Amino acid sequence: MGADLSKRLVPDELWELAAPLLPSFAARPQGGGTAPCDERADFTAVLYALTSGCAWRHLPPTSGTSPPPPTAHRRLTVWTEAGLWRRLHRAVLDELGAPGEVDRTSAIVDAASVRAKKGGSLTGPNPVDRGKKGSKLHVLSDAQGIPLAVAVSGANMHDSLALKPLIRGIPAVRSRRGPHWRRPVKLRADKAYFSAEHLAWLRERGLVARTARPGIESGERLGRHHWKTERSIAWLFGYRRLTVRYERKGSHFLAFLGLAAALTGYKKLPKLAT
Repeated sequence: MGADLSKRLVPDELWELAAPLLPSFAARPQGGGTAPCDERADFTAVLYALTSGCAWRHLPPTSGTSPPPPTAHRRLTVWTEAGLWRRLHRAVLDELGAPGEVDRTSAIVDAASVRAKKGGSLTGPNPVDRGKKGSKLHVLSDAQGIPLAVAVSGANMHDSLALKPLIRGIPAVRSRRGPHWRRPVKLRADKAYFSAEHLAWLRERGLVARTARPGIESGERLGRHHWKTERSIAWLFGYRRLTVRYERKGSHFLAFLGLAAALTGYKKLPKLAT
């Protein structure tokens, strides 16, 4: 992995956001254990695996002829347990929210299924793929398609069951005026998310539901907005590690999804668009 590719995958601005969030290394009093590693090299390796979809053993050299970091896979586990990806995603949303780039007028929710090659946790028989093992990606985005909350479940779980966890998972984001906001004004979703229980639950939290009622209303009006979350899912699927699931651990696959959501928001930062 040459220096140019490393800089492109992890530019200095992204590293400045991520580095303070990394768990600190604590040496064991008795000595031994795992020595401190080049955290930026490991972070770059994780991003390369997410972007290219390659196996860990196929990671290219970090620079010149030096071998790829052997600790990248292990660091993924450590950082996942430390909640790094969730905190990085929130840090990116704060950077977007401060100049008013997060559109809180509405949120849009949708889901997409992927095949799981090795099974594992958070998988299930996919009813639209001849019952083969798969996982479902649940995404809640702002009005412009920037992911605000993500989740993973088995492919056989109904979309509507992820609605409440996604709403609860929306982080408090900085706004242009300073205070943090947590809830959007409206929630847009297709007919799969409609139920009297959900309508009452959303109403209690001050959310206006814009969900087509099955058998009564057409979903065409939602289509004027729903394409934005479909585009958001397309952005996430641009990271090849998410198009087919190879991780046995559901937490690792969710880690890649959380990192992809953070990177999707990072690419929308105003300073990168100029």
